[in-house]
Amino acid sequence: MTTGNIASKKERKSRRNKPVDENAPLLPKRQEDVGFDEFNGASFTGAVFNLSTTIVGAGIMALPATMKVLGLVLGVSLIIFMAFLAEASIEMLLRFSRAGKCASYGGLMGDAFGKTGRIMLQVAVLINNVGVLIVYMIIIGDVLSGTSSSGSHHAGVLEGWFGEHWWNARTFVLLVTTLFVFSPLACFKRIDSLSYTSALSVALAVVFLIITVGITIVKLINGSIAMPRLMPDVTDMTSFWKLFTTVPVLVTAYICHYNVHSIDNELEDSTQIKPVVRTALALCSSVYMMTSIFGFLLFGDATLDDVLANFDTNLGIPYSSLLNDAVRVSYAAHLMLVFPIVFFPLRLNLDGLLFPSAQPFHQANTRFALVTIGLISLIFLGANFIPSIWDAFQFTGATAAVCLGFIFPASITLRDRHNIASKRDRILCIFMIALAVFSNGVAIYSDAYALIKKNPSPRE
Repeated sequence: MTTGNIASKKERKSRRNKPVDENAPLLPKRQEDVGFDEFNGASFTGAVFNLSTTIVGAGIMALPATMKVLGLVLGVSLIIFMAFLAEASIEMLLRFSRAGKCASYGGLMGDAFGKTGRIMLQVAVLINNVGVLIVYMIIIGDVLSGTSSSGSHHAGVLEGWFGEHWWNARTFVLLVTTLFVFSPLACFKRIDSLSYTSALSVALAVVFLIITVGITIVKLINGSIAMPRLMPDVTDMTSFWKLFTTVPVLVTAYICHYNVHSIDNELEDSTQIKPVVRTALALCSSVYMMTSIFGFLLFGDATLDDVLANFDTNLGIPYSSLLNDAVRVSYAAHLMLVFPIVFFPLRLNLDGLLFPSAQPFHQANTRFALVTIGLISLIFLGANFIPSIWDAFQFTGATAAVCLGFIFPASITLRDRHNIASKRDRILCIFMIALAVFSNGVAIYSDAYALIKKNPSPRE
């Protein structure tokens, strides 16, 4: 007996209201169509956890470093501003998806710009998600095995517990994590199957936040924390242009657009998707602000690109070593559970790009396995060759992430194939595109200039 035989009238009505674009190869099929007969739709809570997990990934670890560049006032203001921009861009995607009866981001880009638009979206998701997952692995390697990317060595948890051995070296630890954690979690074929791991990952992120806040409050009380810088320290043109290097990090922190349709498609009641988005963004913005403020308060100008790497020294409070390990291990575990949520749309889009006319992805077990193995291998190699999360964030944030979050939604709205865009929508979209192109262009230039200055030509 299928779900269609036992579903109530209300359930059947809500499912009929879902737009279906059968020509969009990167879409997850409705679960009734792919054999998950027992699935009756995802709950509101499960959807919020899945979307929150998509948002709160590795970006949170680089946010305290943005406070070091921007100062607390400007930094927190931009976190809030980016949350509102993200909500506006997602609202546009959903509105135009309903109008065009598109069930995915790729289908919507195809509706607006044809096959070229759909391919551009798929490529952007590949670049963004591969980059983000590489960052996850880098952070896990930093936490468990240590890092020397800042010039000085910061010991990892395993190194601190057992000393240096071959089995707690970075490459081996990441290999074991990939084989026994990432690979099993990546085998789920339905995103709602990950709702419990998503809830646990959000809980682990909150544990990290509570410990960080607690440590900071104790140090504030005993007077061992100096007054943080409230505004950016701009002394010359180089320091001014450096402000723009934070934009890709802030943009990446809110990129969840590629998973909104997948979560919407599995919701029991599709009218709940907007409250789901707003709830998830509000939750994540609160976590971001508190992490940025208390992380920067705790470490000040010594804040590293990956703030977790700062938790390897004596914090000057009782049980410092235990708290350091609790912070790092809890967030490393969080990232391990976030991995499959970001991996899900990555695999789906790569399959749609390579095999647009093949049978449904979830029914092709061999293809499913080969694409999964290929992507995980690529991410593993990237994590072992890219030294710093800031480098990865600068690349993905200034290219694919800004397209997914702002340029593509704004372009779809300006294209307005269904004549539903208002004057306010158009003004906002022009602003989004101008802001994205200018700020990320400056960020790329600033990074390139800093790299050239850091590695001068041998003839100079």
